[in-house]
Amino acid sequence: MQEMITNLLDYSRLHEEDEGEIRADCGVVLDEVLGDLSALIDETGAVIKVGNLPVVLARPRDLARIFQNLVGNAIKYRRADVIPRISISAIREDRQWVFAIADNGIGLEPQYFDKVFTLFQRLHSRERYDGTGIGLAICRKLVQNNGGRIWVESQAGQGSTFYFSLDAAE
Repeated sequence: MQEMITNLLDYSRLHEEDEGEIRADCGVVLDEVLGDLSALIDETGAVIKVGNLPVVLARPRDLARIFQNLVGNAIKYRRADVIPRISISAIREDRQWVFAIADNGIGLEPQYFDKVFTLFQRLHSRERYDGTGIGLAICRKLVQNNGGRIWVESQAGQGSTFYFSLDAAE
C-alpha cells in the first residue's frame, strides 16, 4: 500500500514544465538507463539491440523515465525459459521521431492496448509480476508533457512493441 501511495504522489507531481526547448540526446540517455538496469539485464540474460537514436526536444530526465519503464517492463514481462530480446529503434516521420521498444515477451490482447496506460490497471496478479500498475501511466503522461503520444501493438504470447513520438531537435 505504501508503494502505491508513493507512486500516486509521484504521478501527481508530473506536470508540464515551461523550460523552453530542451534537447535530449537519446543515445546518451538510454546508455545511462541501461547502466542503471545492468544488474537486471545480467540476471535475466537479456539481449538488447539499440539502433541509432536521435536528439529530440524533451526533458532528459523525462526521457530517462520513459526508457526505464519501457525497457524494464520488456524484461519483467518475459516468457518463462526464453531469453528476453529487446530492440530499441527510432524512425523519422515529418517533424517527429517515432521510437519503438520491441520485445519477445508475453504480449497482450488488443482489448488491453488502451487499458495498460491507465493508472493502477494491472493485467496480472501481484504474485506473478510485482509493481503497482502505474509505470505505463507515467510514461503516457511524460510523453504527452513533451508533445508526443504513446501506443502499443502486441500479440499475446509473441511480444509487444511500445511506440512513442517526440519532436525532432533539428
